[in-house]
Amino acid sequence: MDNDRTEGSMKNIKGRLKEGLGKALGDSKMETEGKMDKAEGKIQNTVGGIKDSLRKST
Repeated sequence: MDNDRTEGSMKNIKGRLKEGLGKALGDSKMETEGKMDKAEGKIQNTVGGIKDSLRKST
């Protein structure tokens, strides 16, 4: 498994927690940061998946 997939998953989880905490506290900045972290994590996870696919096919 590619390192990007692991890091992307962790960023996604961190983003979800940050977004939820931001909503609970009424902190729109924290909520927005959480959404950005989630998006970044999803992208990084996807890149890692592509790398894994390329390794398997060669």
